[in-house]
Amino acid sequence: MKITHLETTAVRIPLKPARHMVTSLGWHIESKYVLVRIGTDAGIEGIGEATVMPLWSGETVWGAKAILDHTFGPAIIGADPTNIEDINRRLDRTSRHNWFSKAAIEMACWDIAGKAANKPVYELLGGAVRPLTVECRFSMGAYAPDHARARALELVSEGFQTIKVKVGGPAAADIERVRTVREAIGPDRKLTIDANCGWDVETAIRCVNELADCNISLNEQPTPDGDYHGLARVRRETKPPVMADDMCFDMHHARELVLNDACDLISIYPGKNGGISKSKAIVDYAAQHGVGCSIGSNLEWDIGTAAMAHVVVACPNMQVEKFPGDMLGPEYHATRIVTNPIQIDGPRVTITDRPGLGVDVDWALVREQAFVA
Repeated sequence: MKITHLETTAVRIPLKPARHMVTSLGWHIESKYVLVRIGTDAGIEGIGEATVMPLWSGETVWGAKAILDHTFGPAIIGADPTNIEDINRRLDRTSRHNWFSKAAIEMACWDIAGKAANKPVYELLGGAVRPLTVECRFSMGAYAPDHARARALELVSEGFQTIKVKVGGPAAADIERVRTVREAIGPDRKLTIDANCGWDVETAIRCVNELADCNISLNEQPTPDGDYHGLARVRRETKPPVMADDMCFDMHHARELVLNDACDLISIYPGKNGGISKSKAIVDYAAQHGVGCSIGSNLEWDIGTAAMAHVVVACPNMQVEKFPGDMLGPEYHATRIVTNPIQIDGPRVTITDRPGLGVDVDWALVREQAFVA
């Protein structure tokens, strides 16, 4: 089987007003991503999704579409889509980084490989090690206290047992927000925080220690990108487990985290890591060095979320039972562009055992949401 063509579509979907996201990086109220459609001479088609955000990885919807159309696409024409190692080698030979764009192609090839074998992707990754239903946490924006309190109470009523609060701004406001949410959700639910690189080391240590009575169960990405020594210091001088996210895109970053003894966990997801196989490689490497992993999110649509869920289901070191992750992206958006959406029931996300990624794009609906990039 050979790849015959690749098509890309730039798509814009707004977030639901109640799910507008604000972090130390700013507001996110609409998603402009790129969908990838790969065709083969066997008539099997694969789909992928580049969930690009300029402030996250530096990729834009315009740049992603261009590099997919003019660099990555030509590099894989004629290749066997089921030979994922060769696909990744071709992509890496043509450009450095561009993780989300590469991931869109790679997940489309996994989709094809699964359909060709009549197996879900998680079976191709070694088989399910946990149920197809996974419980997630909810990631709450850096809202003002009254808004944060009201939102936290809503999430409790929806059944969420773990709530993540965005921090990374002015320390006093961050501390007030976290305390407000802890008071609203009570002492028994898990409360995690995520600074998205917004704090410096001293601020992170001070804020986390001042919040000791809030029983923080996970401290995600408290320090700036690239500061492995600083992250290690936060880990040594505070109590909650530390998770690295915004500073771990590839295996090089994972090795630096391990060498610096900088974190207890790594946040993994295929878009950020350049594809499903590269995510799995980091998960396996982390396991060898006693570092856990959980699933992160870039507010994916159903395609990207399916890729994430297959990694979670197949990898033992994705410690989502102890440290719930994020796979609720489709529910943040006003429109879902697949004919068979992933089942999301409050905190619970369920994938099927259908071949490939298990979702099918509604291309008519996509055309309604498309724009010229």
